[in-house]
Amino acid sequence: MAAASAVDSFPRLLFLLLFFCLLFALVLEESYAAPGFGFDIHHRFSDRVRQWANSRPRDLPGGWPDKGTPEYYSALVGHDRAIHGRALAELAPELSLADGNETIRINSLGFLHYAVVSVGTPNVTFLVALDTGSNLFWVPCDCTRCAPTSSDSYGLGVDLNIYSPSTSTTSQNIPCNSSLCSGYKNECSGMDGLCPYMVEYVSAMTSSSGFLVNDVLYLTTEGSNPQIVKAPIVIGCGKVQTGSFLGDAAPNGLFGLGRDNLSVPSVLSSRGLISNSFSMCFGRDGIGRINFGDQGSSDQGQTSFNVKQNNSLYNISITGMEVGNSSSDVSFSALVDSGTSFTTLTDPAYTKLSESFNAAVSKKRADVDPSIPFEYCYLLSSKENLTHLPFINFITQGGSKIPVNFPVIFISNQQQQRNFMFCLALVKNNALNIIGQNFLTGLRVVFDRDRMILGWKKFDCYNMEDSNPLPVEPRNSSAAPPSPALGPTSFDPEATTKQGNGTQVTVVSPPGSSSSCLNRFFGIGLVFFLLPVAIL
Repeated sequence: MAAASAVDSFPRLLFLLLFFCLLFALVLEESYAAPGFGFDIHHRFSDRVRQWANSRPRDLPGGWPDKGTPEYYSALVGHDRAIHGRALAELAPELSLADGNETIRINSLGFLHYAVVSVGTPNVTFLVALDTGSNLFWVPCDCTRCAPTSSDSYGLGVDLNIYSPSTSTTSQNIPCNSSLCSGYKNECSGMDGLCPYMVEYVSAMTSSSGFLVNDVLYLTTEGSNPQIVKAPIVIGCGKVQTGSFLGDAAPNGLFGLGRDNLSVPSVLSSRGLISNSFSMCFGRDGIGRINFGDQGSSDQGQTSFNVKQNNSLYNISITGMEVGNSSSDVSFSALVDSGTSFTTLTDPAYTKLSESFNAAVSKKRADVDPSIPFEYCYLLSSKENLTHLPFINFITQGGSKIPVNFPVIFISNQQQQRNFMFCLALVKNNALNIIGQNFLTGLRVVFDRDRMILGWKKFDCYNMEDSNPLPVEPRNSSAAPPSPALGPTSFDPEATTKQGNGTQVTVVSPPGSSSSCLNRFFGIGLVFFLLPVAIL
């Protein structure tokens, strides 16, 4: 009976135990629960955030996109890509071109810097002009109208190649409905068709057109144990070229380094292969370097880019200039463009710099020669040495100074071989302020697109770790540029309007020992603007 009674009472005891446990838990929750609090979460493009931003002195760069528009979704995707790409790139090494990160200024081809790149499977090499003033990477491809490819056409000693997507096993067509085709959809005939492109450049009658493809670009990691990287890249299959692309400059393709999402550094960084930055070093002897992922150094000068809506160029603000002992507080914005041979300025900046330079030079000024694009030239006899030139600095927003290490060019007219001239290599323009590659000589220039700054410092391009002053002679004498043919018989400082015809001149070193960077004959190419018209 006692055992039976205990069994009968067990459910009752279990119920009471559960009841007291529940009561105890409720008392604890009432006694120890912290007071609750919360906060609202707002979308970055919400109406509430828009109202808050409008009350502040600064608005969102590029404006606030309307909900549901392509700009709205593009901004969201770009934000995500920037965050994820930055996280991946922190682990990525610096990359160079697989064929070497050496760049060469070829004076017979527009006085621009070129590099050899390899694309496709099997790989095919191209000699491309490096252009921070444009975005698309294109090469001659299944040509309807392209520049000649034989070495005899340019005096380079090598034949040039033509790309064909059908012979590359890694080539893939980009259709019109791809996000990569967003900038060219107006040219599409159907959403499933090939994405066509057409880019017109500022240089008169110069353009490239074809269609877009995906393929691979061969890069290599920096360091003691380099590894080949097959980087997915967007390539313009350039079927038709016009103007200067038919031989005067970039006959084998253009390497777009701008800020647009199709440019080479943009594609590489968006896929986490590099940090969102690259550098170019412009050597005093025409030999340079390009490095992807290079974020510069703590001792460099720097200034912020001017970020404007629909502007994919590298634009900075100049607040003043120094020439010798004189200074000017003239202010203007300027493009930093490796695809422009010689620096161009509009008035009043052009006149102030030129006249200040003229006042500081003791040599006799030469008569203006319409065949030469430079206005301020000075006579130099065969027995004279040029030992002193006034220094030139551009003062940028923030106070850092861009030094112009080599502002002049030496010229000998073929009809007067006994006389030499040196000219301030600056061209007057009616519309564009451009710091061209000639004013970047002797500098490593960093295009940091993550922090949106331009960085620079004096550099020896032969030793990328050496920040000492530039050497008098290159360390590798075999690294000289190929001996070029004479340049084309046209000079046109106003390349936006017409084609000019002029007397052929040859750039030479002056007699005596003036500067080692001019110790060989050069053929002037042309004042060349590789700037797409659509983004100006």
